Amino acid sequence: MSSGKITLSNNSQFLFLNIIGWGGYCLSSYVGAFYWDKPMKYYWVLFLGAVLGLIVSFILRPIYRKVWDSSFTTRIITVILATYLCSLLWVVPYNLTYWEMYKHGYRPDVWTGYIWGISNIYYIFVCWSCLYFGIKFYQAMQDASQRELKANTLAHEAQLKMLRYQLNPHFLFNTLNAISTLVLEKHAIRANEMVVRLSNFLRYSLDNDPMQKVTLEQEINTLNLYLDIEKVRFEERLNLDFEVEGDAGKALIPSLILQPLVENSIKYAIADSETGGTISLRAKIFANDLLIELKDDGPGANLIEDSLPNGRGVGVRNTKDRLSELYADKHSFTISNIEPSGLQVSIRIPFEVAIANK
Repeated sequence: MSSGKITLSNNSQFLFLNIIGWGGYCLSSYVGAFYWDKPMKYYWVLFLGAVLGLIVSFILRPIYRKVWDSSFTTRIITVILATYLCSLLWVVPYNLTYWEMYKHGYRPDVWTGYIWGISNIYYIFVCWSCLYFGIKFYQAMQDASQRELKANTLAHEAQLKMLRYQLNPHFLFNTLNAISTLVLEKHAIRANEMVVRLSNFLRYSLDNDPMQKVTLEQEINTLNLYLDIEKVRFEERLNLDFEVEGDAGKALIPSLILQPLVENSIKYAIADSETGGTISLRAKIFANDLLIELKDDGPGANLIEDSLPNGRGVGVRNTKDRLSELYADKHSFTISNIEPSGLQVSIRIPFEVAIANK
């Protein structure tokens, strides 16, 4: 027997809560009618009013969903107009039914009955709207909390994988061997520079909080520490072409987000080629989004549904998952082959800057 909890879809939750709400409205009206000793026909009128409210309220949901991402003022105006429209749709059949089913010697004035009925149900629909938005805000906060928790997990996984790579014996051996060669060839200044770069790179990896966003400029500086070390291995075989336009360097991005992508290019495009290759990075601001393109001129890949095949690009998939959890549907991440050869990763995320830079 499964111990998992049962969850309802959004449509099922809305239907369930709507029925409960209008059922409560009907029950409270019944209690008031019983207290005032209303005749039996009046109870049927109340029941019809609850059913009409249930039906008419289904008009509000699609309207509110369309303005959910709009400004606060737009939502307030929408609530005022939409609830008035629904009150109008409710009060006309309700009053007609009331006059036909509950005749007690007089017919109330049409406008008096209309104004009394619409003011009463208008208040009910306003309360309904407040509950709807309140529940939606609560659900949005819960979803954001879940995404943040998952993003924390993915970020720490990324940090652990990066540390495991940095402490890989082959990586350290190749780096230290390169430094040793520089020392033997009496390139003491360059050897010292490489020691400093390795130290800075490892220190950044150990001290950096993967959940803290950094500027693209800071991320590229850290990336250059890693690439400077790799250039010792590949020398002239590794070429870099970075271009950051305008204010793109000030944009905030998740830390450690580019290194796995560059590592993938080095592993599959540079290391396997006798002549090496070029890794290019382009970043710019467009339509209030940060656009990043990272590509190499390697052999490309056999993409499966726009994704790398299993066993290749674990860091790329991890980066894709992190972006998905951090930005939900407000980002894009695509992988594509380019002509005449090579692989390109395109990232689009919202443009954000640190408060001090605003």
